[in-house]
Amino acid sequence: MSITAVKPPKLGRDFGALWSASATANLGDALYLLALPLLALRLHASPGEVAAVTVLLTLAWPVLGLPAGLLADRLDRRRLVVAVNVGRVGVLGALTLGAATGSVSLAWVYAAAFLLGLGETIVDSSLAALIPSTVRDQQLLGRANARLELAINVTNQFVGPPLAGLLAVAGLVWVTGASSLLYLATLPMLALMSGRYRAASTGAPESLLAAVTAGLRYTWRHSLLRTLTLLTASMNIFWAAWTAVLVVYVVAPGPVGLSPAGYGLLLTAMALGAVAGSALVEPLRRWLGDRQLLALDIVGTVVLVGTPAVTTNPVAIGAAMFLGGAGSAVWRVIVAVVRQRVTPADLLARVYSASRVISWGVLPAGAALGGLLAEVYGVRAVFVVGGVASLALLVAYALTIRPPMLDVAGPATPRDS
Repeated sequence: MSITAVKPPKLGRDFGALWSASATANLGDALYLLALPLLALRLHASPGEVAAVTVLLTLAWPVLGLPAGLLADRLDRRRLVVAVNVGRVGVLGALTLGAATGSVSLAWVYAAAFLLGLGETIVDSSLAALIPSTVRDQQLLGRANARLELAINVTNQFVGPPLAGLLAVAGLVWVTGASSLLYLATLPMLALMSGRYRAASTGAPESLLAAVTAGLRYTWRHSLLRTLTLLTASMNIFWAAWTAVLVVYVVAPGPVGLSPAGYGLLLTAMALGAVAGSALVEPLRRWLGDRQLLALDIVGTVVLVGTPAVTTNPVAIGAAMFLGGAGSAVWRVIVAVVRQRVTPADLLARVYSASRVISWGVLPAGAALGGLLAEVYGVRAVFVVGGVASLALLVAYALTIRPPMLDVAGPATPRDS
């Protein structure tokens, strides 16, 4: 008697095309993220002027995140991603031409940074809503989100930075030029997606302000989404404080005493953890369940932030970073699945953008808090306070996320009309 192995159901051609385009675009992201600050440096920008590039790259989420979500809920999401990627080709192509001819200016780099940051805001909001539209079976949402998370981590953290560094040896125009070509390569991939991807409106006409803020209102009124969003924001405060002072603690003459190269190697531990978490999240969900797995991620935050408070051993700190990176990837996948299952299709992009505005909006405050604590009480105090506060967050999670809350039932999100 033979036993025939049951093959897992396929995610389908539409998701495969979306996945390929997203992975390719994220590789393009990694290239320009390295190139833009270096271009500013080549133009003899001061440290503050170079830092302004990063500010402009991230400014779109708190300023324009909610309108971007509205765009993604009102227009065909696939066509919106196509339009943004065409714009990215143009922005990076013009920047490449300017750098090659010596006519590029710092203002040009700033404009490119803001436009690319705006494009990322629109694409990420659209992508969050496109995933359930390309996956017909709700039970496959976890696998789809995990595969996308894995692709993002590999391209952004492993393939992209070394490739950008290699291309930069030949010249930064090769980096921005390659980034432009990668976005161009996404267009035939997105063309393979069949059908329309515009959400059918299910509500009465509303004012522009009400439409823009609908995602915020839905998130706040939905107890599970509200709690998960606030927990994410709280953890991000601790992560931002930890990130802001880690280099001072780790790189010599800091107490850990690593070289800059050693610090870079240490950061790779977190990237490895993110890849491992993305790859293992689905079997872990089946084994432990979502509630226990999310609790373990908060434990990972406690370990990540608190470990430097008790040791200067780089191996222990690296292990904590691996655990933190894995937990972060797991958290993003599970929360994405929950959001996609409980949110109406015509609100999904706005709910996603509202979550990003809240959870990413706290990052500057967290970094500032870390800097203040380090100035007044020393760098180790940041890790002590963050570790203890993260433990309190674990208690808050246990009290607010009850077992039935994550048992999200109901029909699969309908395909966009």
